Amino acid sequence: MVELGKYAGPVLAAYGVSLGLVLALVWLTLWKSRKMRRKLETLEREMGLHG
Repeated sequence: MVELGKYAGPVLAAYGVSLGLVLALVWLTLWKSRKMRRKLETLEREMGLHG
């Protein structure tokens, strides 16, 4: 592994924050996708549009 010296703390913290944000965006995207899919299926059922 690369020796970061005195910058190890800030660099690792930045990596941690970045990873956390990416994971949060992935989770939010999947959550909203599932929510919209359920909503679309409900609307299609109500309108009688069965694919």
